[in-house]
Amino acid sequence: MLKRTEGIVLKTIPFGEADLIVTYLTYDFGLIKAFAKSPRKTKSRFGSSLEPLTYSAISFWGKEDANLPRLTQSDIILSFKLIRERLDCFLKASEIIELTVNLLPEHEANKKIFTLLLDILHTVENDCNALLTVIMYKIKFLDLAGYAPRLEGCARCGKSGFSFYVSHGAILCENCATGTDSHVKLSQGSIRLYESLRKWDNSLAGRIKPSGNLFAELSGMINDHIRYTLSKPLKSGAFY
Repeated sequence: MLKRTEGIVLKTIPFGEADLIVTYLTYDFGLIKAFAKSPRKTKSRFGSSLEPLTYSAISFWGKEDANLPRLTQSDIILSFKLIRERLDCFLKASEIIELTVNLLPEHEANKKIFTLLLDILHTVENDCNALLTVIMYKIKFLDLAGYAPRLEGCARCGKSGFSFYVSHGAILCENCATGTDSHVKLSQGSIRLYESLRKWDNSLAGRIKPSGNLFAELSGMINDHIRYTLSKPLKSGAFY
């Protein structure tokens, strides 16, 4: 069965001498892998369309239950070449991609996450130095994927609290907190910033500049939450 959709290349794995296994986030089918025949043999537009981050209109062929359909066509819509040409930009995009690949299940469409990723890649390309780009993606992605931390008061009794317990993925008040679980103290400002980033339009990532302390506090909490959820840290984030 031939299927058509739009997809963003998240990663590629060499297969044999000239073939590739390409991981896409697609608009209609979610996270998929496809087999690309001989794109590494010659420099061609087809091969260029398989560069990481490239956004293309794609067609692939395979049975309904096929784990690895064959990619039959790939036409570039946006290459995001400028991101790949700057190391700092590419590292930011790599952290976003790593989170997406590790947390999304395959073959489950999530059009809001696809649109979010596309918007954030536009922001990275247009303003690589925007402070909030990556953390905004993390917050919105976790929310849309069903892994959001709970910061609206104590998760057990509903009372106000400011200690985020990583093992619970939530704030707990002093009465409900147990033992010596690892926790992060949050200020009202960082909780408000979290809620704002979750709701704001993606285009605002490059316009808002919170204080360094506020950013560090919220970023640390989100990274701890992701590390616990994945049972490992994001490798890309260690390089910038």
